[in-house]
Amino acid sequence: MRVKICGITNYDDAITAIEAGADALGFVFYPQSPRYIEPEKARQIIDRLPPFVEKVGLFVEETPERITEFSRQSGITLAQIHFDVDEAFLAAIDFPTLPVVRARAEEDLERFAGRYRLVDAYCEAYGGSGKRLALEWFAGRDNSRIIIAGGLRPENVTELAGYGFFACDVSSGTEASKGRKDPDKIRKFVANAKNLR
Repeated sequence: MRVKICGITNYDDAITAIEAGADALGFVFYPQSPRYIEPEKARQIIDRLPPFVEKVGLFVEETPERITEFSRQSGITLAQIHFDVDEAFLAAIDFPTLPVVRARAEEDLERFAGRYRLVDAYCEAYGGSGKRLALEWFAGRDNSRIIIAGGLRPENVTELAGYGFFACDVSSGTEASKGRKDPDKIRKFVANAKNLR
């Protein structure tokens, strides 16, 4: 399974995640988050990273124009739209996007069903809450275009086996403190996720 480590705020955490085998890194461009990083500082990290790693910027309550501007400014490769939008909003962003479904109920999984999307547990705050989704919602479904997030940790990521998710996304589950990663947790999480079928 592919793995995204979100909430990167410094180079050491970024390179630790990459060396552990992470496929993608997430940078939070939401000022109210304890994991917030300015686009210019993200660029300083991204410019030092090796190739073939997806760099994802997380956006909340921004306009398509500002998302496009910050995406190009920061050097990310994909814009994660972590608030409620529609297809017209996504189309107005002049940059590759990943919509997020903040699921309150099983029927929410049908949103953006024709495209790759990240599915997270709904909470009032945006991202990194540690709140879990009900895995039974995903039983018997085609989950091949879903990146699953919400409350994942090295100890429970193995519960995703057999659901056929495209990838998983972790933030708080690999932290020593908010905005700072624990290298051992990163390594254990990636190793456990990569062994899933």
